[in-house]
Amino acid sequence: MMVSAQEHSVSAIEWRDEALWLLDQRLLPLEEVWLEHQDVGAVVHSIREMVVRGAPAIGITAAYGVVIAARHRRNLDAYTWREQLEQDFDALAQSRPTAVNLFWALDQMRAALDKLTDSEDPIVQLLREAKKIHRLDVAANHAMGRLGSAVMANINSPAKGVITHCNTGSLATGGYGTALGVIRSAWQQGLIDRVFADETRPWWQGSRLTAWELAQDKIPVTLMADTVGATLMKQGRISWVIVGADRITANGDVANKIGTYNLAVLAKHHGVRFMVVAPSTTFDMDLTSGEDIPIEERGPDEVVTVKGHRLAPDNIEVYNPVFDVTPAELIDAIVTEKGVVERPNTAGISSLMKKHSLH
Repeated sequence: MMVSAQEHSVSAIEWRDEALWLLDQRLLPLEEVWLEHQDVGAVVHSIREMVVRGAPAIGITAAYGVVIAARHRRNLDAYTWREQLEQDFDALAQSRPTAVNLFWALDQMRAALDKLTDSEDPIVQLLREAKKIHRLDVAANHAMGRLGSAVMANINSPAKGVITHCNTGSLATGGYGTALGVIRSAWQQGLIDRVFADETRPWWQGSRLTAWELAQDKIPVTLMADTVGATLMKQGRISWVIVGADRITANGDVANKIGTYNLAVLAKHHGVRFMVVAPSTTFDMDLTSGEDIPIEERGPDEVVTVKGHRLAPDNIEVYNPVFDVTPAELIDAIVTEKGVVERPNTAGISSLMKKHSLH
């Protein structure tokens, strides 16, 4: 079932009418369409096919997916539904391999499953946990917005332009955004005067999503090809590059949308500061460095075609990694809801992760 989303505020995920509703981000900004999900297979498909994207949003979606799966399994068999649910946990876990928030959310839902009591409907209890994950992500985003903008306020720079890559706003999270949350907070405080958004090939998240979100907020935004950043930095128009993350390792290496590493290298060369903004759920402390991060690769059609129109020769070989890894030594600050690590390293990350979290 599909309905127009014109009456909705900027959001990507809603639980209503006993179903999960996702804003189909593949169609933005030309169409705003919400898709209803009452089957876990549909949830898995929407994660895999980029109906919903952004590491925090994927985790929240998976949590609601567990609720849908549990309800279905319990309706089929009230005695074995927990055992059968393991198949759905596995399917959700395999939907996107790089975004660690997905696995964190599934672990939270599994812990909630283990704590179920006989005093209340188990589906109600699982839904309460999924809504908590959603609510706390929004709270974490606002905390990161405050902390990140405070870091920016402490740096005196004549330039007030920032570059961002991919989409890290309300559409990629439970609401408000990670990197875009910091940008929103910084704009409100007069710390920046313009956002330069990379188009972010091959899925165009910058042109389709980030530019759309910023225009909705009436924040001045200039869309540019992914290769323009170096020129802007050389012209002295950029003070910060601010990006999100899909996974951060114990030493502070960051996996994010392909093209992030390019910006980090350029920023280092031009003396532009580089900030990563992500919730603590994005950290994978079991991985010592970025070399250990599994990098998802997708099919060639995303590169050689645009909306069904082929742009490249037939049978051309294509390399389409979805993410790259930015080494910690290129990062000036990692901002989380727990606090900020400047010049991140293993000791700094370890100290940060021991702090209390909103999650």
